[in-house]
Amino acid sequence: MLVSGRRRLLTALLQAQKWPFQPSRDMRLVQFWAPHLVGPHLGLETGNGGGIINLNAFDPTLPKTMTQFLEQGEATLSVARRALAAQLPVLPRLEVTFLAPVTRPDKVVCVGMNYVDHCKEQNVPVPKEPIIFSKFASSIVGPYDEVVLPPQSQEVDWEVELAVVIGKKGKHIKATDAMAHMAGFTVAHDVSARDCLTRRNGKQWLLGKTFDTFCPLGPALVTKDSVADPHNLKICCRVNGEVVQSSTTNQMVFKTEDLIAWVSQFVTFYPGDYRLVYVYLTEGLTLSWPALLQKGDEVQCEIEELGVIINKVV
Repeated sequence: MLVSGRRRLLTALLQAQKWPFQPSRDMRLVQFWAPHLVGPHLGLETGNGGGIINLNAFDPTLPKTMTQFLEQGEATLSVARRALAAQLPVLPRLEVTFLAPVTRPDKVVCVGMNYVDHCKEQNVPVPKEPIIFSKFASSIVGPYDEVVLPPQSQEVDWEVELAVVIGKKGKHIKATDAMAHMAGFTVAHDVSARDCLTRRNGKQWLLGKTFDTFCPLGPALVTKDSVADPHNLKICCRVNGEVVQSSTTNQMVFKTEDLIAWVSQFVTFYPGDYRLVYVYLTEGLTLSWPALLQKGDEVQCEIEELGVIINKVV
């Protein structure tokens, strides 16, 4: 990303901090690039919208990818806690390029129509069991990367989503045990090609959901112990500064633990040893949907305590 582009995004971030959401200064894990470093590194965001502590500089034995970091569980998390408590140099935000918190997960499992108010808006019944679809890992980009309009679609739109990253292997997980399998939370922008969803490919959702760049994630993986209540977070999306989504996660039909338990009846969840870290997205409320994205639009997705991601449409 060009420096001028990063400055524009930083300005938007500072403006976003004026929204009525409270910043978090807890464990906020990130993956990033920097010009003076070789390859991606792991870091800690020093508060919502703050600079970055280089975890690999603090402890060179730490892995440099989030999947490997999560695989090692408490051992690596304890190192990150020590780094957070220490008085360490902070890289200015403009000097780094953020990657998605998890760049190459094996699966992106999504849950449709999972907000009560969204179901009412669409005049459809509230689901009796989760509606599952997917995105390919190749759709994932960073929190400030561009969304590319594909030539195969003329009806691309936006949705802000809560994403849950899984970090521990499990099958047939009980809802009461689901929290132990979660690493944390992040913000997702679920971009969709609506004409591909509704009029092509037998009306199956996959292709319309999984174009390249259709899953921006970030900016940080906020660990589960840093979020007071994931089912009581304000969630908001703005397109060119106009609010187009506004809801709270207390509107979720199926809560996070129930979703993990339900899906684990069908698939096994793995830790990050084979890059099998899972991301869940829950369908958000849209107030003026559909409003199609055009070249030059800017989409801001924010979730209370988790942060804001900003994506330019090209």
